[in-house]
Amino acid sequence: MSSNASNRAFKTARFSKDAKKAKIKDVELCLAMQQVVLGQVDDLGGGVFKTRLNNNLSRSVIVAKGGNYWIYEYLFAKKDRANIESDELLAFRLLANSYAGLTELQLGQLLVNGDFVEICHDDKTEIQK
Repeated sequence: MSSNASNRAFKTARFSKDAKKAKIKDVELCLAMQQVVLGQVDDLGGGVFKTRLNNNLSRSVIVAKGGNYWIYEYLFAKKDRANIESDELLAFRLLANSYAGLTELQLGQLLVNGDFVEICHDDKTEIQK
């Protein structure tokens, strides 16, 4: 993803289910994440980003933890809605702020519990079933 050794991308359990339904593979998510890291997506402020997926059929909301962790949080079809609402954006910003406080131990627990799934670490895509 970049030369920063701590760049990691995750998807929430809910995002994972939604992406599977939309037939969006982890490889596509990791490629899109490279665009996020390079600043080639919509920066909604407060650690919240929006990117296009699935040949521009879907949009995803990504929240960041200090530029080191990127979490795919929300997925929606472009045909179903144009954008997120201002109250949703505020909620995502609050979530980004809370993710910013995660320790390595807490992150590890989220992975063990299945709340998060790691999809890329630097330039490597994690193998998912």
